[in-house]
Amino acid sequence: MSAGGEDFAFTGIGTHWVISAALPLPPSLRARLKDRVERFDAAWSRFRTDSLVAAMAREPGSYSFPEEAAALGGLYATLYRMTAGAMTPLIGGSLERLGYDAGYSLEPAGPPLPAPAWESVLAWEGTTVTAGTPVVLDIGAAGKGLLVDLLAGELAAAGVEDFVVDGSGDLLARGTESVRVGLEHPYDPAQAIGIVDLADRALCASAANRRTWGDGLHHVLDGTTGQPVRTAVATWTLADSAMVADALATALFFVPGAVLEEEFDFSWLTVFSDGSAAWSPGFEGTLFS
Repeated sequence: MSAGGEDFAFTGIGTHWVISAALPLPPSLRARLKDRVERFDAAWSRFRTDSLVAAMAREPGSYSFPEEAAALGGLYATLYRMTAGAMTPLIGGSLERLGYDAGYSLEPAGPPLPAPAWESVLAWEGTTVTAGTPVVLDIGAAGKGLLVDLLAGELAAAGVEDFVVDGSGDLLARGTESVRVGLEHPYDPAQAIGIVDLADRALCASAANRRTWGDGLHHVLDGTTGQPVRTAVATWTLADSAMVADALATALFFVPGAVLEEEFDFSWLTVFSDGSAAWSPGFEGTLFS
């Protein structure tokens, strides 16, 4: 993809980004892309004290979030319902309880803590989020994918047609060329269990071997218990939107892909902790035998 252009690599929201395009990106566009990342972080980060999320954790009330909040809230509301509360944007307090906090203490402060019930403490209407008590929002299940989409929007608005946005493995490809992507083995990052030829779609993954600490602790928690999920170890999803693909990659830890297909147009692969796997009939990847 970048044979005629130049990869634009940078760090944002605590992760590594690479944007590859058929033609070089001008400095003004690179500056707009980095500014978009900064504005996103200033609203949604629970790891910085000056964000809207941090303010909501300190003081209840109504907060006006950027325009992307409307689609994000609707997606979370649907998945909260479909997973019976297991997937929730209110999981932040549970993550902090287990040590995945703003200071990365990685030391549990006590036993697992279930997330508060959405309907009891939170109203999310469009871009306005109202909390009746201090709450710790965490949009990590969909946030990186959402930012991938936002950066893709900036590129498209600038007239860039052929590109790949790579947010540390959350990928969105636009244009005529396909990109071959390896599916990382959940127990050995040096190996792949298959490949996907990605073209004009988003590919996102979630794995229990990423962001792990302590004894069996990882970042995919069940909101109803506050406990790390033990059934699945890795998931992959393909969809038109990276936000949707990212969120569904987490949702697959809680409900079967066939259930999610009742409301979402996507393809998927789930690898379980017993070594078995399940995938959708339309999954575009090839698994190695």
